[in-house]
Amino acid sequence: MIQAAIFDMDGLMVDTEPIWASAWPPAFARYGLTVAPGLVEACVGSSYERISGLVSQVYDGSPDAQRALDDHYEIGAERFIASGAPKKPGLDELLAWLAGQGIPCAVASSSERRVVEANLRHAGVASCFDAVVTGDDGYPSKPAPDIFLGAAARLGSEPAHTLVLEDSPSGVTAANAGGFITVMVPDLIEPNDELRGRCACVCRDLIEVRDLLASGWEG
Repeated sequence: MIQAAIFDMDGLMVDTEPIWASAWPPAFARYGLTVAPGLVEACVGSSYERISGLVSQVYDGSPDAQRALDDHYEIGAERFIASGAPKKPGLDELLAWLAGQGIPCAVASSSERRVVEANLRHAGVASCFDAVVTGDDGYPSKPAPDIFLGAAARLGSEPAHTLVLEDSPSGVTAANAGGFITVMVPDLIEPNDELRGRCACVCRDLIEVRDLLASGWEG
C-alpha cells in the first residue's frame, strides 16, 4: 500500500521550465556570452551546485559565466516570486484524491526554498504538503537519492511504500536509486528505454496518475 507521495516541483507540478529557459539568454547577454547548445536541457532537474559545475566546464571556468548563471537565477526567481508559474494539468485533482485517501505528501525540489514556496503559494497548494524539502536543505544533488530519502523521513514513510513523481531523468534516477515507487510524468524530456526501466510507470499527466492510483495500482 502507498503510504505517502513525494512531488518534484519544476516541470511536474508547475510549468517552470519555460520561465527558467527564458532567463538564460538575457542573463548571459549581459556578459557578452551566448548560451551553449544543450546547456539548458542538461540542467533540467539539477541543483545549483551541479549546474554551476556544468557552466564552469562548458565555459572553461569563466567568472563571467558564473555571474551570468547567478543573474539567470535571479531573473527567474523574481518572476516566480512575483507571479508564480502555471499549474500543470491534474495537479489539483491528484492532490485532492491523495488528501481524500489520507495519504501525506511532500515536495522534494532542487530549487531554492524561496522559489518553491512562492510557486506553491501562487498555485494555491501550499497547504496540501506536510513537508517541503528544497535545495537549501543541504542534500546532495539529484541523481543522488538523498533529498527523497529526507522527504520520506519527514513523512515517516518507507521508500518501498512511497510514491515519487518526477519529470526529469536525474529525478527519476534519484528516486529509483532510493528504492521508491517511481512514476515519471515527462515534461521537456521523453524517457528512453533505459529510463523507462527505472520507472514503475510513465504517465502523460497528473490526471493519469490520479486515475492510476484510483484504480488500485500500487506500483
